[in-house]
Amino acid sequence: MSEAIKQQIRDLLKKHNAVLLAHNYMRDEVQEIADITGDSLALSIEASKTSADVIVFCGVHFMAESAAILSPDKKVLLPRPDAGCPMADMVTAEELEQLRTRHPGVPVVTYVNSSAEVKAHSDICCTSANALKVVRSLKEDELIFVPDRNLGRWIAKFVPEKKFIFWEGFCPTHERMTVEAVQHKKAEHPDALFICHPESAPEVSALADHVCSTSGMYDYCRTSPATKFIIGTEAGILYKLRLDSPDKEFILASPALFCPNMKLTSLEDVLLSLQTLSPVVTVPEDIRLKAKGALDRMLAIPRD
Repeated sequence: MSEAIKQQIRDLLKKHNAVLLAHNYMRDEVQEIADITGDSLALSIEASKTSADVIVFCGVHFMAESAAILSPDKKVLLPRPDAGCPMADMVTAEELEQLRTRHPGVPVVTYVNSSAEVKAHSDICCTSANALKVVRSLKEDELIFVPDRNLGRWIAKFVPEKKFIFWEGFCPTHERMTVEAVQHKKAEHPDALFICHPESAPEVSALADHVCSTSGMYDYCRTSPATKFIIGTEAGILYKLRLDSPDKEFILASPALFCPNMKLTSLEDVLLSLQTLSPVVTVPEDIRLKAKGALDRMLAIPRD
């Protein structure tokens, strides 16, 4: 049955001149059929470069908003509109403005795992891969970092000359990965390297041999001479890690690394979305332009 659904999806993608995006944490079968897989913002950037008229985003709501921000001329579909991000929901534009009022003149660095409205009230965005570069690009010695306290504290270690005002948001999935769970896996597999995402709690990141974004994990594991890895991020990443490096072993650091929101989207949802060309995600133009400004300032920072 799944093969028949996949064929229907491919036929409809062609019919509607659509591109199918899948985040690294999606179900295996959704990643398998996607045109492009990757990190949330990278997916939106790549989709904006295509000639597609329709973007089908298999991810969570803020990701589809990012696609709508960068591709206002394209129709953006989110097959599961109930797929949200608890961390993104931990800060609102109103709350952020209240914080800015208490710290006038202090720039706001906002993680892309946030709503379009929060991005619109920010000075510059960052990803988990470029957050350090973004922070270093600021001339100010003080900054507000929202919404992920764990990513912010990880970055702050490398720029002790700057003062951070942290928003106390976090990723519930990464937060569920405990020191005890990691130590247990390390004891079971003493020959394995432990790699984790900077959204992890500081005490967990302290145990890691390497801390990086999901795209960074793919690069690190593919090029590392090591052959065994304990992976400290959402379980969906194992699909591509094993695909890229079939000769290497990948062990999930904790069974708690499962995001229910990321696992909502099924092939049936994708098929229905293409059949109905819905649900559509849009961003009001005034918010879109301000949010795009924060993203553009990030993208303008020279790459290494």
